[in-house]
Amino acid sequence: MASIVLSGTERPELQPATALRALLDGAATRAFTATTPESAAAWQRETRASLAERIGFQDWPAVDPAPESIESVGRGDLVREKIVIRTSRHTHLPLYLIRRRDLQTPAPTVIAFHGHGYGVKDIVGLWEDGSERETPDGYHTDFALALARLGFLVAAPEISCFGERSTDFSHLERPFGGPVPSTCAHTSALAFHLGGSTVGLRVLDARRLVDYLLTRDDVDGERIGAMGISGGGMQTFFSMCIDERIRAGVVSGYYCSHRFSIFDVFHCPCNYVPGLAEFGDVHDLVGLIAPRPLFVEAGTHDEIFPVEGVRRSVDLGSRVYRVFGASGYPEVEYFEGRHRINGDGAYRFLRERLAGERTEPVRLA
Repeated sequence: MASIVLSGTERPELQPATALRALLDGAATRAFTATTPESAAAWQRETRASLAERIGFQDWPAVDPAPESIESVGRGDLVREKIVIRTSRHTHLPLYLIRRRDLQTPAPTVIAFHGHGYGVKDIVGLWEDGSERETPDGYHTDFALALARLGFLVAAPEISCFGERSTDFSHLERPFGGPVPSTCAHTSALAFHLGGSTVGLRVLDARRLVDYLLTRDDVDGERIGAMGISGGGMQTFFSMCIDERIRAGVVSGYYCSHRFSIFDVFHCPCNYVPGLAEFGDVHDLVGLIAPRPLFVEAGTHDEIFPVEGVRRSVDLGSRVYRVFGASGYPEVEYFEGRHRINGDGAYRFLRERLAGERTEPVRLA
């Protein structure tokens, strides 16, 4: 006699996620509930400190950045300099500084955070092997170069776990050796084991990068912004939540309700923070960025951050901004396309908010 097979479709209680989803709403004990600017400011002070503790590693002591110049390369109308700085006792951060040759300083500065792929080279006009390319490629579209041509001093760091910051697993390359994990998965596992997250490591790097930028005479410290795509959008978002010195930001391909994205679509482990449910969803966390200007861009066919979840989060986030008296944010541009940098509205936004051009925020349908 054949055994009876039970279906998780017909009986959802068989699925482990059913019980966990039921706990989500009750877990959001630090979600944004303020109704006045005063209560919102009080929520920010308490929640920013709690979030810093939750993501982990923000208490690592500051160190001398000890910048080391690696190379300087002319690229037409631009100059691209490679530098390595220290961000912690055990961490070095490679980055590119890109500027127009005729840039007047001190200049408005944008930190450009790349997403998953082969690393920072993919946003500064370089192929994987380090050779120059003349035509933008892939979902990053060399956006760091585009920002530099707009008149920004651009700092493009190598995000933890990519490119030159990948973990060396050569010790596993032996007969009968174990499978080689991705650097993101390996780093996230270690971070979780220590009570932190890869998000925390990346935010610490961003904070130390801002520390370094503020030591430079060519940086206008009152006009520092950030722009990132995908995992770089995540780093932009959480870095702005923690570091108020970032005055304006563009989040591309990330600002989406967790219930539509990292809960229901496969994502890299670096997207997760143990216990983050305490703080609600992205539209709650955006209260740590408000009232600073924020721009969101989203492709209508983004397969990993579905546009339906973006629209919901933008609408709920706009209510949070209104509590701060900052109506019109997040600004948003929906474009026809997949998971990629679009740039049109985002570049306009950064010019307005950091370079002094003044127009009213707009919402593009």
